[in-house]
Amino acid sequence: MTTEKKHLAYWLKDALENEKPSVAPPLQQDIETDVLIVGGGYTGLWTAILHKQQAPNKKVTIIEKELCGSGASGANGGCLLTWSSKFPTLKKLFGEQQAKWLVKESEQVIFEIKKFCSDHNIDAQLFIKGSYYTATNSAQQGTMTPLVAELERLKINSWQPSEKDTLEAKTGSKKNSEAYFSEAAGTVQPAMLARGLRTVALSLGVEIYENTEMQSLHYGLPATVITEHASIKAKKVVLAINAWMVDKFKAFKRSIVVVSSDMVITQPIPELLKKHGPEQGASVVDSRIFVHYYRDTADGRLMLGKGGNRFSFANQVEPMFNQQTGYLSLLTTAFNTLFPKLNVTEFADSWTGGSDRSVTGLPFFGNIKGQGNIFYGLGYSGNGVAQTRIGAKILTAMLLGNDEKWSRCGLAGGPRGYFPPEPFRWLGAMTVRNAVRRKEEAEDNEQQPFIVDKWFAKLAGAAGKADKL
Repeated sequence: MTTEKKHLAYWLKDALENEKPSVAPPLQQDIETDVLIVGGGYTGLWTAILHKQQAPNKKVTIIEKELCGSGASGANGGCLLTWSSKFPTLKKLFGEQQAKWLVKESEQVIFEIKKFCSDHNIDAQLFIKGSYYTATNSAQQGTMTPLVAELERLKINSWQPSEKDTLEAKTGSKKNSEAYFSEAAGTVQPAMLARGLRTVALSLGVEIYENTEMQSLHYGLPATVITEHASIKAKKVVLAINAWMVDKFKAFKRSIVVVSSDMVITQPIPELLKKHGPEQGASVVDSRIFVHYYRDTADGRLMLGKGGNRFSFANQVEPMFNQQTGYLSLLTTAFNTLFPKLNVTEFADSWTGGSDRSVTGLPFFGNIKGQGNIFYGLGYSGNGVAQTRIGAKILTAMLLGNDEKWSRCGLAGGPRGYFPPEPFRWLGAMTVRNAVRRKEEAEDNEQQPFIVDKWFAKLAGAAGKADKL
């Protein structure tokens, strides 16, 4: 456990202050349940809700080591994006038809989440106002063209080129020289969404125990989970702890790499944003390998994030959460470069969040080897705010034993590759990260990068290309 002082992400502090919740008590006595979900973030909460909706008579229980939403679900950038930019990877892994279907599902789920929030009166500050995928230098220009052409061929393209004369006003930055816009995207106060899902789960009869960490899992029928004060016997178990899987299960140590995404947020500046942009409720993502992403908030703040700053040695997870960013200078420089007209000299808050990046840049789901009643899902790779509902559809189908499209989809086949062991993984990651930084700095200055940096940058691949939080 890290000894660094905990610093909750701005979103979670804001959500808890507004909600003033009664904390679900920790588990104090032994219980039995039909389905035990370990982890109270998006994946666990969506799975509990979908399972309870389809099998209302089953007892569903969630345990969460801290508070629901205190992990990545409450510390991400709050951008609901799709898998459309990952179509080439999806096609390579699963074939054209499955890739096409997954892209369409990833767009449809954006609107499903909006309807769910409306139906259940969840005030998550959710806006479905689309996303801009931009170029900020000449090297980035044209990178979307082949992808858009492929999506257009398959009649699943939602991206349209933006008019240059309105681009600055819509994206809020003169640095954006080119952009494509898709309506199938949104922004949300991520912790408010997580806490809202918690409320719905409780209303459906899901039992939730917060401040209850899984200390060990014993296989069998039923399986037994040991916590500090009690044990749980469960017919089926879902491990929805994402990056923390590497702490609990050695088999997943090389399935992901834990990498930071760092964020800053301004004080409320609604009049400046109204004058200079970006468009309210829209998200903006640039074409870097380790991207900048930004969006406004309901109360007129501007949030900027950047992925790929810190790679955790030996995949230590805790230092990636509940800390102030260690890259404030880098983020300040990026912010002032993108938004000089805002004249922001200090931020209201900063924080860091961890992303569980898989080799493919896509999540994966399955059973623990040899254990047909133990399920897992992780590896969202910085693109999970909306996709966790898809993950829950997969996990729910597997839990119910349904032989259908979700349980048979390519994502349900477990990890599709492994990273090298330490110290080679970390040394390689840092070599690639530094090469990417040098390459992109050269491109920002309209200079030709060194050949070796371009070569190493290619190794970042799908796992480094953050389509993003």
